[in-house]
Amino acid sequence: QVQLVESGGGLVQPGGSLRLSCAASGSIRRIADMGWYRQGPGKQRELVAVITSGEIAKYTDSVKGRFTVSRDNAKNTVYLQMNSLTPEDTAVYYCYAQALSPGAPYYGSFWGQGTQVTVSS
Repeated sequence: QVQLVESGGGLVQPGGSLRLSCAASGSIRRIADMGWYRQGPGKQRELVAVITSGEIAKYTDSVKGRFTVSRDNAKNTVYLQMNSLTPEDTAVYYCYAQALSPGAPYYGSFWGQGTQVTVSS
């Protein structure tokens, strides 16, 4: 089994910054894509950013130029640097990873427990 543990959420003023981290642990042979989703109040969960094992990153339009996703493959960790935050970024942020466990025939999708990000003055 693979576990994802997130950290770094909190309360920040508009225009501020936060950095989220998510570390994967457990029975891991290889990790493919890692990334972040978010779910705001009354909204559906949406993809925020994804980064491949080759470190190719993609972003949803609303965060382009403000958020940066990165990863440390040696630590099985993905990060999300969030700058110029607005109240519209308020959400629970979930990290995910596509991981291959030893002996498994295919990659599985694993999720973190979520971390709250609140942007408010």
